[in-house]
Formats: sequence, structure tokens, C-alpha cells
Amino acid sequence: MKKIILSLTFSVLCIFNVNAQSKGDWYVGTSDITNKALSDWSFLPTIGYGVSDDVMVGVNVSQVDSTVDISYDLHARYYFGNQLFVYAATNGFNTDNIKLGVGKMFGIAGGIYIDPKLMYDVKNKTTNLTLGLGLYF
Repeated sequence: MKKIILSLTFSVLCIFNVNAQSKGDWYVGTSDITNKALSDWSFLPTIGYGVSDDVMVGVNVSQVDSTVDISYDLHARYYFGNQLFVYAATNGFNTDNIKLGVGKMFGIAGGIYIDPKLMYDVKNKTTNLTLGLGLYF
């Protein structure tokens, strides 16, 4: 299933592109939709704001279940080139669990985007491919 999703994603990525990121743009979406069984799909909402033409800051909200407190992950992106970006994220204000990555934002239609990212988790020393989905306006 994961191979099918990745193949479909890369096919779509080759076709579409997004307009330049601008100061004042809002981004609302999911932080990652990969590695989920269809019965376990849960969307981790994320919201971001373009503070300049090249920088977007935001927050992800997540809660594993009702027995665990809500977690807020802060993130920032720096855009360069043709919607390529570098990415940094922390778990709240805890800098012990920083995640770094690179990615590209692709527009599908009418303000809908997908953004695959190659992420490195500094604490766990793991690398993952993630896929976000959302709206920008």
C-alpha cells in the first residue's frame, strides 16, 4: 500500500506545481498522511502563516488518544528556488527532539497542495519520507 501511495504521489508531483509562497498566505492541512492503515487514519491538523515571502511558521496539533495530553509541534520552512524548502520542527519548545528536512510544495488545483518531505529525526537518528496535504489561501 505504501508503494502505491508513493508511486501515485510522485506521478502527481511531476505534473503539478504551486505558485510562489507569499507573505500573508495561510496554510491549513495535515502534517503527515503516510504510514497509516486506512482504519487508523487520523489527520494531525497543522496551520501555518507566511511571515515573509520566503518564511512560513506554523504549529501541528496531535493527540494519540484521550489518555495522553495534546502535543503542539512548532515548525518553520524557508522557501527557495521553485518551491523547494528546508524544514525544522520541535516538539513544543523542547529542542531535544528536533526534526530537520527538505521538501517541495506542489499545487494540485484551487489552492490545494501536497508537500512531500524527507525528514531526519535528530534524537532517534532516523530518516523518513512524509507527505502533507492541505489548502493555502
